[in-house]
Amino acid sequence: MKKRLLCMGLGLLLAAGMTGCSTEGKEPAAETTAAKTEAPAAGGETTEEKTEEKAEEGKTTDPKSVKLAYVSMNLANPWNATVKKGFEAACKDLGCEFITIDSEYKVDKQVSSLESLVNDKYSGFVFTPIDPNATWDIVEQAKKQGGATATIAQQQDNVNLIYGMKEYDYGHSIGTQAGEWIRDNLGGKAKVAIISQDNVESVIARGDGVEEAIKEICPDVEIVARQAGDTLEGGMKIIESVLAQTPDLNVVVGTNDSGAIGGYQAMVNAGMTGDDKAVFSGDATAEAIEYIGQEDSIYRGTVDLEPYVGGYNCAQILYKYATEGIPSEQQIEMLNYKPVPKQDVLDGTFKAVE
Repeated sequence: MKKRLLCMGLGLLLAAGMTGCSTEGKEPAAETTAAKTEAPAAGGETTEEKTEEKAEEGKTTDPKSVKLAYVSMNLANPWNATVKKGFEAACKDLGCEFITIDSEYKVDKQVSSLESLVNDKYSGFVFTPIDPNATWDIVEQAKKQGGATATIAQQQDNVNLIYGMKEYDYGHSIGTQAGEWIRDNLGGKAKVAIISQDNVESVIARGDGVEEAIKEICPDVEIVARQAGDTLEGGMKIIESVLAQTPDLNVVVGTNDSGAIGGYQAMVNAGMTGDDKAVFSGDATAEAIEYIGQEDSIYRGTVDLEPYVGGYNCAQILYKYATEGIPSEQQIEMLNYKPVPKQDVLDGTFKAVE
């Protein structure tokens, strides 16, 4: 797993502007937190290391000296904002210093932020790479000085911990919900627009999974558009444009909630509601769940990727690396994902992390 050019694989997106511990530039200021209190409110057990073999590098005898960082791809994406919540909650429970940095989808900013963390001798960091080629060398530098490194969602193969996902399978799960709804409610025929994240190379496979799942279930479906727009504004612009060309559009499917919410709003603004209309997506963010929870809403389903648990577990593992030593072998953990149909939201079976 040492291919520097690999951008595909286990990784995810999300990315979003939050307040709190975000910072800009090359000199992040860490925030000190209180001592350990309780387990994460969002549920889910913390992840334990799979190997007992440890390397001495990165080991510290003083847990209070541990400094951890989360460098988000883009905190304007609610999924990444929820990773932030989990990461920061774990750091507070552990009593260590921490910082969250928003890369704002800017490769240069992500690189300079990671360089600052290395120069400031942070114990460890987790990030979602925008361009793994650009951040490869700084990860190598961090490891040489004993720092623990990790990626969440989209992967980079030279880190100590990959907390990832199978992009195609995740997309296939999103597309399966949409395809089954089209089959059961529209007789297998519909005009569908896909709001993708094809602007991020490693996430292209997610869009492929969405498209192929729909076509497997409903061969007669017409995919009228597939365009990248993983923000609310981007998704809205895409669907407004599609409706101008395809006024009888039935279904919008987003590879994440953020873009799909924009598509949903465009549909509603155009009066495209009713039993023959639907929106589906993935990430199960609070915003999407709020729309899905409205009984007459055409937002009919999402897929939960448990970002809070992922962020929490990453912080715990990095802390363990810093205090007990970094394993000699790379550790791989997987984000869990499960469909969240409308009925599960309406009856209270599923509740989003606030």
